[in-house]
Amino acid sequence: MIDAGQIRDVLGRLEAVEAALGDSDVLQDRRRYRSALSEHAFLKRLESAFEKYEKALGDLEASRELLEDPDFREEAEKEVSAIESDLPELERGVLAALLPPDPLEERNAVMEIRAGTGGEEAALFAGNLFRMYSRYCESRGWKISVMNENSTSLDGYKEIVFTVIGDGSYGTFRFESGGHRVQRVPETEAQGRIHTSAATVVVFPEADEDDELDIPEKDIRIDLFCAGGAGGQHVNKTESAVRMTHIPTGLVAVCQDERSQIRNREKCLATLKARILDHKRREEEAKLGASRLSLRGSGDRSERIRTYNFPQNRMTDHRIDLTLYSLDRIVEGEMQGLLDALAENDVDERIKLALARTEGGR
Repeated sequence: MIDAGQIRDVLGRLEAVEAALGDSDVLQDRRRYRSALSEHAFLKRLESAFEKYEKALGDLEASRELLEDPDFREEAEKEVSAIESDLPELERGVLAALLPPDPLEERNAVMEIRAGTGGEEAALFAGNLFRMYSRYCESRGWKISVMNENSTSLDGYKEIVFTVIGDGSYGTFRFESGGHRVQRVPETEAQGRIHTSAATVVVFPEADEDDELDIPEKDIRIDLFCAGGAGGQHVNKTESAVRMTHIPTGLVAVCQDERSQIRNREKCLATLKARILDHKRREEEAKLGASRLSLRGSGDRSERIRTYNFPQNRMTDHRIDLTLYSLDRIVEGEMQGLLDALAENDVDERIKLALARTEGGR
């Protein structure tokens, strides 16, 4: 399954890429430098995985030769068994390292949480989700910048939009897009009955200057209004809040988090660009007939991806049939195990797709 010759050909690029990283012309060209840096990281990951795989093969051959020696046969049999059991995972590591990296994975994430069916309970659940993501971000040292929020009287959210500022935050959260369902006894339920409500999460990568998103001024309608919520009289009486509408697509971004209208304009435009980038990416995938076998950015607002059952302390992710009985810790931000499982499943699906294409081309 592993074509060693092909991998050595790919790794043959490493010397040229390392030379490029030291080239003054490349260093002065931000786009070329980022591209070379990304390719270098890809090649080093592949080199490391391939070296481990080749070493295991060499150790396996040596151990098999010792099987012929009666003095070492017992120990050699153990070594052969251990190496053979490790080989599938080492092979998977090489195949995973061969997968082309997604340059968007390293970007900041823009996230939107909206309460769905369930009234005030749905808004409270949206607040729980925001708290869960916030706690996880704190554990990673990432910063959250709220762009827009529509809160309720019971500390819930009808809607909240925020940016997660941290390297790789989009790559980490890209699997969170979709419908989240909660089953629990609401605080307002006097008879102790379990209610079901829902919220939707949408995640997309933050746009940057490399995207070359040239948006003519005539394509954007800007509305100013008085911000609501916390902030005092200045926020409520001054038209500091900004709403931008991209006329060709109908996409909308709102920012009222800052006291300054200028700062709100900057943040609002950044969010709008991220929405447009995500929209363009989806259109391109649709034209290519991409089936989205991976979970990356599926973003289907109607797809129920996860259920949070509080009475049973159970969380189930329906896409990968994963059930964890640690919901109390997950909602406090201990999400790493869940996020790792989703990422591993994504890699497995991409490997299967790549192998299927390889087999189909033979």
